[in-house]
Amino acid sequence: MEILYFVVLNTLGHLAFVGARMNTILFALELGASETAVGFLMALFALLPMLLSVSAGRLIDRAGPRRPLAIALAALALSVALPFALPSLATLFVSSTLIGNTFMYTHIAMNSVFGAYGSPEQRAVNFSWLALGFSVSNSIGPLVAGYAIDGFGHANAFLCLSVFPAMALVLLLFRKADLPRPERFAQKPSGVFDLLRIPTLRHTLIVSGLLAMGWDLYTFLIPVYGARIGLGATTIGAILASFAVATFTVRLAMPVLVKKVRQWTVIVAALAISGTSYLLFPFVAQVPLLMALSFFLGLGLGSAQPMIMSLLYEASPPGRQGEAVGLRTSLLNGSHTLIPIISGAISAAAGMTPVFWLLATFLLGGAWFARGRRAAAG
Repeated sequence: MEILYFVVLNTLGHLAFVGARMNTILFALELGASETAVGFLMALFALLPMLLSVSAGRLIDRAGPRRPLAIALAALALSVALPFALPSLATLFVSSTLIGNTFMYTHIAMNSVFGAYGSPEQRAVNFSWLALGFSVSNSIGPLVAGYAIDGFGHANAFLCLSVFPAMALVLLLFRKADLPRPERFAQKPSGVFDLLRIPTLRHTLIVSGLLAMGWDLYTFLIPVYGARIGLGATTIGAILASFAVATFTVRLAMPVLVKKVRQWTVIVAALAISGTSYLLFPFVAQVPLLMALSFFLGLGLGSAQPMIMSLLYEASPPGRQGEAVGLRTSLLNGSHTLIPIISGAISAAAGMTPVFWLLATFLLGGAWFARGRRAAAG
């Protein structure tokens, strides 16, 4: 039951993040923002995490996850509610920055908890539970946001979403026991470049970046693509939810799958499925087909995250797991800061097709790279 408690904490925070990101895109378009401006807004979700993730990981390694998590959840609730209090495009630029940063602390803290909970043999299963929780929030978040937007308007939808991290904070404060944490530093850690010299960790970070790029750009591209072809907020939310339902479905099988299939084999398949899906998106405009293709993409991307986080934790030096997660978060958000801006500019100038196909090229190239790592791992 304790691991379910951890899943609920993470799910409530992530639900607000997912819903707020979708609402930010649609509210900005409603306010007359261009696709390039929307790209900048999405980049702001990643700006501070790009700069602060490593230091956040070190802080959580030193102090433990409980206090940083409590502060992050409180700040996340306030940040999500900000566009309700001051509904304007300028406010969205501020709230996007704050939401991205506060959820980054939540994400690193919860990864530390799941990695430290139980025995090393349970680690892959623990991260499967964490990934399953992400699937739940990815499923519910777009639907909650879509119905709240259509029912109450964009500004009021932000207030609805802010309730979820506030609930997580209450649950955390009611817990008397401390949260699980990795072993503390035996000595002052070396620089982050020492982490990159570890081959398994370096290879894991590369494929993690590609998979996360496929995941995060989906949440940017599909709302823009849906709005371009005339879909409503509820319909776009349903398409995004079909992706999340697929990740939930495949992750239900992960506790069994991790015991039967090698980690790199799953990663190769995930990259190949994801790349193929993005190749096909420009040819699809019908809602049922978009939902089916999103479901197929979700099966691919959803299977990889538990493997990635387990590999990352296992390859990290003792006492530096939070720092390693922070490094991963920083590298990913560095690309996420630039890629939405570039994608928004390309889509505004040349349409959505080049963006989908460029992403497909990266993912299929990543499948080839991961295939070599699978062979090296035996």
